[in-house]
Amino acid sequence: MDNISKRFAIVEEGTCVACGTCIKVCPKYAINVPDGCFAVVNSKLCIGCGRCRKVCPAECIILEER
Repeated sequence: MDNISKRFAIVEEGTCVACGTCIKVCPKYAINVPDGCFAVVNSKLCIGCGRCRKVCPAECIILEER
């Protein structure tokens, strides 16, 4: 298992502005914004690439170790 697959993204709900920017850059379609409230990451699909974290204007996405 490589380093990328050992991580996954988590969204800090309280600071997410539900802009959808992270959805557009996710190569695995692992992020959605249900009910327009905040982004949610499907950890089973997330490969931990960090693209969402880099583009998040609210800086509310962190990468966690599995």
